[in-house]
Amino acid sequence: MSTQSTDNEICRMDAISIAQHIKTKKFSAAEVTEAVLRRMEVLEPHIHAFCTPTPDVARAAAAEVDRKLAKGEPVGVLAGVPIGIKDLVATKNIKTVMGSVLYEDFVPDEDDIVVERLKAAGAVIIGKTNVPEFGYSGVGHNPVFETTRNPWDLALTSGGSSAGSGASVATGVAPFAIGSDGGGSVRIPSAHCGLYGIKASMGRVALYPGCRDERYPGVSSWETLEHIGPMSRTVADSALMLGVIAGPDPRDRYSIPAADYDYVAATTEDIKGLRIAYSEDWGYAAVDPEVRRVVSEAVSVFEKDLGCTVERANPGWDADMGAHFWTLVAADTDLAGMRRIMKGHEDKISPHLLDLVMRPWTGQEFTDAHTKRKHLCNKMWRFMANYDLLITPTLAVPPFPVHMQGPEIIEGRMGRNADWLCFTFPANLTGQPAASIPAGFTKDGLPIGLQIIGRHLDDRTVLAVSGAFERARPWAHKWPALLDRLGL
Repeated sequence: MSTQSTDNEICRMDAISIAQHIKTKKFSAAEVTEAVLRRMEVLEPHIHAFCTPTPDVARAAAAEVDRKLAKGEPVGVLAGVPIGIKDLVATKNIKTVMGSVLYEDFVPDEDDIVVERLKAAGAVIIGKTNVPEFGYSGVGHNPVFETTRNPWDLALTSGGSSAGSGASVATGVAPFAIGSDGGGSVRIPSAHCGLYGIKASMGRVALYPGCRDERYPGVSSWETLEHIGPMSRTVADSALMLGVIAGPDPRDRYSIPAADYDYVAATTEDIKGLRIAYSEDWGYAAVDPEVRRVVSEAVSVFEKDLGCTVERANPGWDADMGAHFWTLVAADTDLAGMRRIMKGHEDKISPHLLDLVMRPWTGQEFTDAHTKRKHLCNKMWRFMANYDLLITPTLAVPPFPVHMQGPEIIEGRMGRNADWLCFTFPANLTGQPAASIPAGFTKDGLPIGLQIIGRHLDDRTVLAVSGAFERARPWAHKWPALLDRLGL
């Protein structure tokens, strides 16, 4: 078999298969690492997924896995499996630029908790994936690096803020990647890139130093909103990673006890009889007609094929929650620290971020937003008392051109350029588990995501329903045409 054929075989495998093949020595960790690094080299000029590739780090980690296997020493469940780490997540001795000139040379002196856990499980870090500046956007451009492109159409955004993570997994450079999600940033690129991504319940995956270290003003943000989670081509791969990165840690005051079930096993559980609410538009949102069509067709699978009861229903909160969400982002932001480090560099900062940080916020704006959040949470728990799950589109629009924050016209209606994110941020306000799952494609061949929101702390049911839908409507065999054009 040629090197290219072997590379393609490896790069189109899921993480579970790669881990098994390395442990049975069908492939060495070094062979897998070299295959994905070669793939990265071919794809990067087109997709710009990795802002900081780490080939030397990857080769050293793979060599250690192979050494342990050769000596019969125990290895972790992810031994030799390649992974990309979002560039908002701290990596010891590896640049963490966060898409900002203010941190262009920043090298953390400690790993994020999830990175510690991934390393302990034997995962091989192949690089840092691109983000918008400090993650304050749902797209993938910043002032430092090349703009990340959507592999399904290079003129379009891959979504954000886990932009590079989405593009890398969609092209098989790694079977999965770490994303973070303060208002949808795992689910947004998953929807735009045809992937599965899950934001587990608030506190299920401990965070540190991101959101919690006063030494880094740009990093120390979004504490009451942020989650870290997996993005993958299959539901089981995300569940496998969750099993590694989930669990409490004293460095995160919001972290919660570990689940008492196996995440991968949860993806195989029966879902017959579940009660599902389906909201096509929250009762007020503009939604692209192709999104409505694709998601509605996907929702029918739950009733026709999976034995669930589906009812159209809306939780009933106000249409102005989006503005209050961004106020809460500002409230979570270290405004004093950000203003201090931005002073004198204003011309090098993303305009939308500069506007948010420099705006003269008032205490009443913050307290009003907190009050609105409480109202939304109360409406949600009352609504969810009648349903096991809530399903929506993940996003209001298909992928759109790069270098814009979002479309201002949706379904013929003028709006704000963040209105396309209306479905994702409510689960960050409530802390509920939420996943984006591939629902299908537009008539132009662009991926559309369906969002699954679970009850408070009920990650298990979200995983079970995700797995059941994947078995009914599999998608992992579908790849962007870009790969064929490049011989991958």
